[in-house]
Order: sequence, then structure tokens, then C-alpha cells
Amino acid sequence: MFPGVAVITGAGGTAKAFATAGCERIAITDLNEESLQKTAETITSTHPKTHLLVKAGNVADDRFADSFINAVVQQFGRVDYAVNCAGVLGKPMRSAETTLEEFDRVNNVNYRGCWLSSRAELRQMASQSELPSHDPNRPGQRGSVVNVASQLGIVSRPGAPAYCASKSAVIGMTRADAIDYSQDGIRVNCVCPGVIETPLIMEKPEVRAAITPAVEIAPMKRMGQPAEVADAILFLCSTQASFVQGHAMVVDGGYVTV
Repeated sequence: MFPGVAVITGAGGTAKAFATAGCERIAITDLNEESLQKTAETITSTHPKTHLLVKAGNVADDRFADSFINAVVQQFGRVDYAVNCAGVLGKPMRSAETTLEEFDRVNNVNYRGCWLSSRAELRQMASQSELPSHDPNRPGQRGSVVNVASQLGIVSRPGAPAYCASKSAVIGMTRADAIDYSQDGIRVNCVCPGVIETPLIMEKPEVRAAITPAVEIAPMKRMGQPAEVADAILFLCSTQASFVQGHAMVVDGGYVTV
């Protein structure tokens, strides 16, 4: 299903999903080296045929973003699927209380880091040959990029001006890149997850308490699972989504519909 090379920033459940779906060349990065190594160990133990490139680093650093993609191309020759998951939460405060340091911390990772990563990925994809489609009724593609935004990039919540703005920026960037790179045979989309049961949320009681109202607002009244977001990402990367371009797919249990 995924015969090419996948690149995932903020690696975790999505990287494991690509391996499970049959992608045998995967490059992963994360700022947290311990978490990154755990992901790598899980993939190699459950999918021994998978060839991994593992490189820890900060996606907000333009030198790292470029060097990571250069390393991927050096080892695997190309980039076919790129998923930009790296992100951080913001501290709960209104704009008047938000410091410049806090604003920059959130936006440097969530928006700048996503832009730097996608810029390097798109540059490589535009320069490479097309990956043929195995379905004669669907065109091949030079690459597919999926950026991870948030339900809060579509509808905001109190006390999160920097976070909401950073995720709105990712959606806007995705749509602009989709227009610009259609001519190159590259698709660019994003997913907008709701409250997902990740370690970032589950390991901190104060974060769990803060997101409980959002869970109750959504019609499905539960947290999503990482696999449910990964499935949406896999769809958008696959040739099954060959006519999906510039789309912000919401995976939030109905939160934004209320």
C-alpha cells in the first residue's frame, strides 16, 4: 500500500501505523530522544523488515530540518510521504498574560517547525520522479504531505490564543501549498485532531482536567485514540485520496459541529 519512503516528525503512533501498513523505509525524528528510541524499538521488533532512519532534533531549527531531509535522501533516495506531527501545547492564559517567550515557544514548534519541515520535504518531492500508481485509474504522485493541525485551528477555546493561532496558521499554510504544488504532482493536506489519548495528555493530571470539558462537548463524549488519527493520515497519504487536495480533515468526535 505504501511502496515508497515515509518521513514523520514528532514520531510515534503514525510511524508505527506506516510500518503496519507495509511501508518498509521510514525516517523518524523527535526532540525527545528517549521517546524516539522507544518508537524505533517498537517498529523494529514488530516489523523487522522495516528500514529505519532515526535522527533526534528540533524541527524549529532550519538547519536541522534541512539536514534531516538530506539524510533521508542520502539513505533512501527520495521522500514520498511526509507527516509533520511535531507540536506542543500552550499554557492556559489570555493574550494579555501571555509572554513573548511563551508565544514564541508555541509558534516556533507548531507553525515555524511545520513550515520548515514541509518546505524541505516539498523541495525534495518537487525535484524527484513520480511514484507510479498501482491502480491504472489513478494518477501517480511525486509526493504527499500531511500536516497535523488541530480542531482548535478551526474553532478556538478560551485561554489558548497562541496555540489556536499556530494551528490556524498550519491550515492556511496547507491550503496555500496545495495550490502551489498541484502543478508538481504533490498533494498537501492536513488533519485536525480533537482530544486524543496521548502520553502528552494522560501523563499530566492538570492537562487531563483542562481538556475534560472539551471531551464532554463533543457528541461522541470520549477521547480519540492515536490509531484513529493515524488512519486518517494514512488515507490522505495514500492513492485512495488521489483527488483530495488542500483539505483539513477533522478527527474530533464531532467537536467542531456543536
